[in-house]
Amino acid sequence: MTQLHHHDTKHFVLTHQFHYLLGTALFVIGLGLPVPHIASQMIDVIALVLSGYHVMIEGIVDTIQTSKTKRKLMTNTHLLMTLAAVGAVIQGETKEAALLIFIFSGAHFLEGYVEGKSNREITNLLKMNPTQARRITADGKVDIVAVDRLEINDLVQVQNGDQVPADGVITAGLASINEATINGESIPQEKSVGDRVFAATINGNSTFTMSVTKRSDESVFAKILNMVATAQDNLSPAAAGIKKYEPIYVNIVLAIFLLLLVGSPIIFGWTWSETLSRSLVFLVSASPCAIAVSAIPATLASMSHLARQGVLFKGGAFLSNFANLKAVAFDKTGTLTKGQPEVVAYRIDPQYDDVLPIIVAMEKQSNHPLASAIITKFAQADTGIAVSATQLIGQGLQTVYDDKLIQIAKPSVFERVGSNWLITQESYEKQGKTVMFIAVDKTVIGLIAVQDVPQEASVLVMDYLRKENIHSIMLTGDAKLTGDAVGQMIGIDTVVADVLPDQKAAIVMENKAKYGMVGMVGDGVNDAPGLAKADIGIAMGDGTDVAIETADVVVMKNNLTNIVKAHQASKRLKWVVVQNVGFSLLIVLLLIALSLSGRLSVVAGVMAHEGSTVIVLLNSLRLLMASPNSI
Repeated sequence: MTQLHHHDTKHFVLTHQFHYLLGTALFVIGLGLPVPHIASQMIDVIALVLSGYHVMIEGIVDTIQTSKTKRKLMTNTHLLMTLAAVGAVIQGETKEAALLIFIFSGAHFLEGYVEGKSNREITNLLKMNPTQARRITADGKVDIVAVDRLEINDLVQVQNGDQVPADGVITAGLASINEATINGESIPQEKSVGDRVFAATINGNSTFTMSVTKRSDESVFAKILNMVATAQDNLSPAAAGIKKYEPIYVNIVLAIFLLLLVGSPIIFGWTWSETLSRSLVFLVSASPCAIAVSAIPATLASMSHLARQGVLFKGGAFLSNFANLKAVAFDKTGTLTKGQPEVVAYRIDPQYDDVLPIIVAMEKQSNHPLASAIITKFAQADTGIAVSATQLIGQGLQTVYDDKLIQIAKPSVFERVGSNWLITQESYEKQGKTVMFIAVDKTVIGLIAVQDVPQEASVLVMDYLRKENIHSIMLTGDAKLTGDAVGQMIGIDTVVADVLPDQKAAIVMENKAKYGMVGMVGDGVNDAPGLAKADIGIAMGDGTDVAIETADVVVMKNNLTNIVKAHQASKRLKWVVVQNVGFSLLIVLLLIALSLSGRLSVVAGVMAHEGSTVIVLLNSLRLLMASPNSI
C-alpha cells in the first residue's frame, strides 16, 4: 500500500495539474514578498511558465503540425493566448500576463474534466471486458487462455462468480446470470441448457459449460464497446461548424491584431505603449475561447449522462439531431408490445369448469408460444392430470379423456358453433385478440383469447410524441384488424399492417419523403434494413446484435421511456449550446468594443474573457445531471 501511495504521489508531481498549482502558489507567494520590482517580475514569469507551459506548447506545436498537414496557416486559441501573454510580459505587465495564463489554463483543465467524464464511461466499460477463459480441451482438462484465443465451438467452463468470456450457448449445467452489462437489468436471469449467454455478464453461484458461438471481437458487448469508443469522433453539427471555422476566425483576429500594431500610431495617433496595450487587450477580447467550448463539452456531458441512463449514442450528431425528428416508426413485436402472448380473456360454460385442468395438461406437451401463455394463466388449475395430447399441425391440440374428445383449436376447425360463441369471437378479434375454441365431443363449450399486449410505457411514449408534434408509425406483420386494435390501444398515429421484413426499409424511405427526418425503433434482424435507412436508427437492448450494430442509438434497458429521455436530453443540449454560443458572442463583441475605445484594461479583459469561458463550461456541466422536468 505504501509503495502504491508513493507511486501515485510521484505520478501526480509529474502532471500538468501539479505544475499549475505550483505556479499559482508561487504567484500568490510572490505578491507578498518584499522584493525588488525586477525580482517580482521574474517570479511572475516563472509562475506563468509553470502554470501554462503545456497550453502554450500545445498552441505552437498544433499550429505548426496542422498548418503542415493542411498546407495553409491553421492557428488556434492557445496560440492567441500565448501571444497575448508574451506581449504583456514585453510591456512589463507580468502580473496581467500570469493572470491570463492562470485563468486560461484553469478553463482548459475544466474543459478536460467535462470531456474526461465521457472517457471515464468508456474506461469503465473497458474494465468490464473479459480477458481470460477456462477452455476445456479434448481430453477434458481445463486451460486458462486469453479470450481472443477462443474459437467458435470451443467448450468453456464458467465457474461461480466468473465473467462469461464470450457469447455462446449453455451445453451443461444451470446458471443464474447478471446481464446488467448487456440489458441494464440487475435481476439475474435463470439459464439452462440451450439458452444463450453473453460475454461480460456475471455468473452466479453455479458452474456451467458453454459452447462459444462468436469470437471475442464479434460479441454483443464488443460491438457496444466499439460503438461507445468511437462516439466522440462523430461531432454534432454545431461542434463540427465551430471546429471548422475556428482557425479562420483566429487568423482574422491575428490579422487585425497586426494591423492595429502597424496602423494605429499612423491612423489614430496612438503612442507605441498605447498601441501595444490596446492591441493586446483586443487580442484577448477577440479570442474565441468561450465559443470554442460551446458545443463539444456540452455534447459529451449529455452523452455521458445518457450513458449512465442506459442510452448509448454512436456520436454527437445523432444526439443533436434527435430533437429534429418529425416521425418515428416502431416495430410492433417486442418494441411496442411485450413480445410474449398473454391470455387476456376467456369464457367457459359453467357446466364444464372441470375441463381447464385437462387443457393445461394438454398445453404442457406443446412448445407453441400460445401454450406458455395458457399454462401461465391457468397455473392454479394444474392438477397433474396425465393425458396424451395429439398436435394438429397449424390447428391446435386434442386428447381423449374419460371417453370424451377434448379439443383446443382454431375456430376454423369447428363446423357447428353456437351463435353466442361466434359473437364473442368476432368481438375479441376486432380488438386484435387471437381466439381459440375449447370443445368437448366437437361441441364448443368455451374460448380463450390471447394477445401480445402493449408495454406499459407505450401509451406514455406515444402521448409524449404527440405533444412534440412527432408522427408515430407502427410497422407490423399482423393483419390489419390486429394491427389497428393494438395501435388504438397505445395511441399510434398510423398503423402499417401486413408488412414483410424486406418492406420496412422502403416504408422508412417513404415517410422520410413525407415528413422529413425519421427515426426507426426495432430489436430484430428483420429491423436492420429499416434501422439503416432511417436518419436515426434506435435498437432496443434486448434485441439482436445485428440490430445493435446497425443502429445509431442503443437503448440498453429495453425501456421505451428512455427514448423520451433521449429526446428531452437532445432538446436540452440544443438549448444549452444556443445559450453558450449567444453568451460567448455577446461577451466577445462587448469586449472588442471596449478594447478599441481604450476603456478596458488587460486585467479586466482577461477576467471578463476567461470568466465567460468558465461560465460556458459550467453551463455545459449541467448536462451531466438529469433535468428536473425529465420523465
